[in-house]
Amino acid sequence: MPNSPSDTPRRITVQRRGPLLVEGPVEVELEDGTTVRSDRFRVALCTCRRSRRYPWCDTSHRDRSRNQQGGQEQKDREGK
Repeated sequence: MPNSPSDTPRRITVQRRGPLLVEGPVEVELEDGTTVRSDRFRVALCTCRRSRRYPWCDTSHRDRSRNQQGGQEQKDREGK
């Protein structure tokens, strides 16, 4: 992706307990040097590394949050 003065900056939205939302299209360079590309107008990049489609978010973080909250509710009911 060339960076020229006429390129408009990409908007990245940071969400607490969620993915990074990036206005696309985007290219992502992975740790091993491979590059993946999405032509979508907005993509969700996984930040929890639970996604089976990494680096794209598949909402796996939602299950983890619900389980953690449910576990705390169970402890509260048991008086722990």
